[in-house]
Amino acid sequence: MKSKSHLLFSTLAILLFFVLAACGNTNNKTSTGETETTKETEVTSYSVEHAMGTTEIPEIPERVVILTNEGTEALLALGVTPVGAVMSWDQDPWYEHISAEMEGVEVVGDEIEVNIEKIAELQPDLIIGNKVRQEAIYSQLTAIAPTVFADDLAGDWKINFELYAKALNLTEKGQEVIAKYDQKVEELQATLGDKVNQEISVVRFSSRPTRIYYTDSFSGVVFDQIGFKRAAHQEKLFTPDNKMGNFAVEVDRELIPEMDADVLFYFTYADSIAVEEEWTNDPLWNNLNAVHEGNAHKVSDIIWNTAGGVLAANIMLDEIEEIFTEE
Repeated sequence: MKSKSHLLFSTLAILLFFVLAACGNTNNKTSTGETETTKETEVTSYSVEHAMGTTEIPEIPERVVILTNEGTEALLALGVTPVGAVMSWDQDPWYEHISAEMEGVEVVGDEIEVNIEKIAELQPDLIIGNKVRQEAIYSQLTAIAPTVFADDLAGDWKINFELYAKALNLTEKGQEVIAKYDQKVEELQATLGDKVNQEISVVRFSSRPTRIYYTDSFSGVVFDQIGFKRAAHQEKLFTPDNKMGNFAVEVDRELIPEMDADVLFYFTYADSIAVEEEWTNDPLWNNLNAVHEGNAHKVSDIIWNTAGGVLAANIMLDEIEEIFTEE
């Protein structure tokens, strides 16, 4: 009996040894695996060329401040929620179509008057802005965090989107977002067919003053990619002397006839409803062929102009399809 007990004890001891050894090996593998995973996801610094030079970004940004409306849309489309952003134009503080995704985001002024102190409080590891809007404070921003500036606004939203994706080390994701948008354009082209051969006109009523928008505007880039033609008679307005190039031209009421086209789209700046009413009650407006034919469409100033980013562009495509398929 003693011999059998001794043998049983020895057997159990050996089995316990192998169990502990196996556990030890498992722990080592897990530890090694975690170390290897960390190394695989570890990102070294990278540089980004932009409107103000080249900026070195030491690691993938996690706390981003964005200083333009179209830039805010770009970040959201890339799956990045900023810690701080400039408020949406004339909203409190975000456009309706992005408000749900902006919960908890701090307001850092607006595009024209950025709150530098608030940005510093947020301790960002990347700031994204625009030369047209914030060139004067670029050096102050770089003292807070690595800063990347796009060159212009107007019709550059797709160009800027590519820069933002690179600055966030999300180039591949950015390509996917734009590819999906481009596919949506192609599908719309197929749906519209010959309707894209119609001439269009785009007008914004405002006291700042009223404008006819052209090919280098946000909506202009969208329409151009779809394939719409501009009203031929408007070409004479966009001469080298026009101070805004092919972005827009400022007009007085006597130039209402120049707004005409097969299809006319108009939107109104937030505080300028009285201007819209004054112009659309003018006999010159009511004599436009587009108005006579029921082809003058009021659309959202936010979606078709001021938001200026990829999210608004996608909504705009939906609205264009709805307008033309109802005709």
